[in-house]
Amino acid sequence: MRSFFVKKYIIKNNIYVFEIKNKITNIVKNFYKNIPFPNYSKRDDIRSVVEKGNKNIFISNLKKKIGNGIVFLEAGSGTSQLSIYLSIGTNNKIYALDGALKSLEVGSVFAQQQGISNVNFINADILDLDNVFYDNSFDYIWSSGVLHHTENPKLAFKILTKKLKKNGFFFIGLYNRYGRIRTIIRRFLFKIFGKKIVILLDPFLRALSRDVFSNKEKIESWIHDQYSHPVESTHTYGEVLSWFDENDIQFVNSYPNMFQLQGSFFEEQPRPNIFERLVQQICMIFTKLGGEGGLFIFIGKKI
Repeated sequence: MRSFFVKKYIIKNNIYVFEIKNKITNIVKNFYKNIPFPNYSKRDDIRSVVEKGNKNIFISNLKKKIGNGIVFLEAGSGTSQLSIYLSIGTNNKIYALDGALKSLEVGSVFAQQQGISNVNFINADILDLDNVFYDNSFDYIWSSGVLHHTENPKLAFKILTKKLKKNGFFFIGLYNRYGRIRTIIRRFLFKIFGKKIVILLDPFLRALSRDVFSNKEKIESWIHDQYSHPVESTHTYGEVLSWFDENDIQFVNSYPNMFQLQGSFFEEQPRPNIFERLVQQICMIFTKLGGEGGLFIFIGKKI
């Protein structure tokens, strides 16, 4: 294990802890200190994590895609629910990395309670990964809902691509500049009227509020993350494609992709032109994804 890391660390509560110096990263770290995201419910266990993962068509297909015997990094894992889902029933080596120690502690405790041993929890700054991991270490890198909370998303992406092996796959999820519009409007109303208005208008919160007693912590966690975050940026399809080009990442597919009617999300699709990109992003405003924050995912392969 020690040889996998570049520099020294300490171990705290089964977590490999590296020093975090970046001011913005520490602001985000402190933001999640008291309300980790996403939170677990009191009834969650291996069975419920698997059930939730299997219901998500994208995540369940991802698990089938990666198979066994690979090294996987989730960069910005929060409470590490994805990492834990991908570890269950596999011999993969999963690395769950996040700047918020408190969030990792929630995931680490859950993993220990459920007897999950193939997830390694790393507390470190994505922008400082050159002092954490060696280059060309991972078969897959997943970073969704994370880089738009960093000081420099483009630089963070560049650093992560260095850690990916040749022919490895990168999954990047960001808030879309168009698809995020509904959340931006709700955030404005939240500042004026408080959380009651977003529980009424946010479709994800409406679903959770039907069982308010069992989902209270999840409701508070979602409101905290979506409507009070101190560091956030939005991005376009074209912008991310330019990041791909600059870092030798070949476009494979995107989610959502309104032009893909069948087949796997991981099968290579034609690179969308400027008109197709604009249509997809505007359409996102009116979909479930637009209602729940406007997150889009691009899939790339290192060449």
